Amino acid sequence: MNNWLSCTIEDNECVKVPKNVDNSAEDTGFPNPVQKFDPASLVGKWYKTDGLNPNYDLFDCQSNAFKAAEPDASELDMDIFFRVSRPESIGGGYWENALTEHMVVDASPVNAGQSNPSKRTMHTEGKMFGLKFNENWYIVGESDGKGDIPAYKLVAYKGHTLQGNYEGAFVYAKEPKLPEAAKAAVKADFVKAGIDFDKFTVINNVCPTDEKALNDPDAGTGTSTTDWLNLVVGEGGVIDWVFPGWRGEYN
Repeated sequence: MNNWLSCTIEDNECVKVPKNVDNSAEDTGFPNPVQKFDPASLVGKWYKTDGLNPNYDLFDCQSNAFKAAEPDASELDMDIFFRVSRPESIGGGYWENALTEHMVVDASPVNAGQSNPSKRTMHTEGKMFGLKFNENWYIVGESDGKGDIPAYKLVAYKGHTLQGNYEGAFVYAKEPKLPEAAKAAVKADFVKAGIDFDKFTVINNVCPTDEKALNDPDAGTGTSTTDWLNLVVGEGGVIDWVFPGWRGEYN
């Protein structure tokens, strides 16, 4: 699917989409990002506990794990895990997704001299679902967890794809649910960034394990990778209908 979308939309333009979208809003930034951010403080596993944008932030069972891609942590690799739920009205269940993104830390002393008019903390670019994206991240609040306030990081972001511009925000915590002791500080930090924490939604990080993911090859749900391959190239599959005899059975 990723290759098909990339081929038809971006590489060969079989599907026409506007490419002269004004992306300047991506570089306007957010007020009061954290000064002298230490990227090494992100290394390790974090849970997304609360999110703002339902199209990007509110998937179930979200965790991100950071590791330094450079010794000084001026670049980070981020492993992303989340679930996409299927509505109960059509059978329920979920698909599991695991992705990797590479982050360049603009706030790192190594990269501090580069042009950064929006004062972004870090940025990433790549492809997701076959389409290129660019995304700026702003750390707008944090706690190191050493005092009375549990550890958290507050991320606001702006980005764009060929579908247009987008933005959102979310909370990282070391626990699947944001501790009550951190909520007042989180809300105050978001206010400084011009973001209303009351508009956020709690992310479901319960992650039940009593059923297999729909894309698990052993799930037997008809939606696993093996099932999809059989649907396309198996006997009586899609290719048999489009190109009869493609296996050479009529030679």
